[in-house]
Amino acid sequence: MARRRRKISVSPQSGVSADINITPMVDVVLVLLIIFMVVTPLLEKDIEVRVPDSEQVEVQQEMPDQQVVVSVTEAGELRINQAPMPDQATYVTALTRMLAARPQGERLVFFTADGQANYARLVAALDGARQAGAETLGMATELAPPPAP
Repeated sequence: MARRRRKISVSPQSGVSADINITPMVDVVLVLLIIFMVVTPLLEKDIEVRVPDSEQVEVQQEMPDQQVVVSVTEAGELRINQAPMPDQATYVTALTRMLAARPQGERLVFFTADGQANYARLVAALDGARQAGAETLGMATELAPPPAP
């Protein structure tokens, strides 16, 4: 007897599935969680650090009389040691005269600016100090108290 071969075809019952298989992602996340749980206690070891002793330093509140301090006010006015300067040319001339009396290497000028001062005016004051012969320019972070009369 001859056997007849029958062709069997399998067809899917539904169409292509668009669902994301999250099982591999969950496996990876769980493995990472276990790794972090094991490693975290090892990271919390104490490290001994030697910190230098601090000492109380008395801050000098007064500016020395010979120190040059240029202030820029909110209105854009320039002052050299609290003396107002009417314009840029007068400022450069007065600063040149003050710095010429100092020896080379000691021509230091400090600047203080009001928080609302025009930045361009401050830069112009810095440039004027360089023109006047200042070798070192410093910015004061706190306003200096006015000198006692």
